[in-house]
Formats: sequence, C-alpha cells, structure tokens
Amino acid sequence: MSQPSKPVNPAETAKREALDAYARYWDELQLSYAKASTEGTDIKKYAAGVALVQAEQDAKEMQKVGQVMTGSVRVGSPTVTRLDADREVPNAKISSCLDISRWDVVDRKTKKKAVMPSGRLTKYVIVGTIERWPDGWKVIKDEPQEGKPC
Repeated sequence: MSQPSKPVNPAETAKREALDAYARYWDELQLSYAKASTEGTDIKKYAAGVALVQAEQDAKEMQKVGQVMTGSVRVGSPTVTRLDADREVPNAKISSCLDISRWDVVDRKTKKKAVMPSGRLTKYVIVGTIERWPDGWKVIKDEPQEGKPC
C-alpha cells in the first residue's frame, strides 16, 4: 500500500532551488578564483548580470597581477529573505554569512600569501539577488553589507 504524497509547495520548492543555485554559484566562484579564470568553470550556469561581470573582472584582475585564491570560502546560514515567485522573472533575496577566513590571496609563482589589512572583516553578511531564468536560477547581484559582521 503506497503512502499518500504530500502536496508540493511551489514557494518552498523555489526557495530550495534558489538556495541550491546560490551554493553552486559560490562553488564555481571559488573555482574561478583558484585558477584566476572563469574558463572551464560553470559560473555562467549560476551567475548573470552584475554578478557574472564582477566574477569575470575579478578573475582577469587576479590573473593580471599573478594571484589566485587558495583555501575555501564558507557560506553560512543562507536564508531566503524575500521570494517573488509570481513575477514574470521570479526572483529572491538570499542573506548569508560569508566566511572568508580560510580563503587566502596567494602569489601564483611564489605561493606566498598576500598581506591583508589587519582588522578586516573575514565573516560578514552578504545579500544575493537571484532570478529564475529558463535554464535555472542565477545570481545577478551579490552585495557585501558594509561593516556588518556575522
């Protein structure tokens, strides 16, 4: 005898899909910065607009100055703070705690870590704007909240 299935909540499904795409965006961003290039990554699958342009510019700048990022970034407690699922282009805001304390800027040749300013925030609130496009959710903006530690 089969169990009756729970009704699907479209808003909860959209939130889950948006959060998954946001996590994948950060995975691909981390990969892009580790090699100072977006080539060979899936960043375009998870980013568009300002977020994609910024990722590509950051990677090119890192390549130009001979730097890469090593270690890992952690996106803690991502939460959908707003969901507009009924719009022509469904979108959401995601707030999270970005932890870059184990993500280092490193000279590509010497492998030496760059000296970072003392007192800089390494755990701070970041708010992402994400839209559902025909091929899936894409981060279009990711904005650190100035001076908001977490």
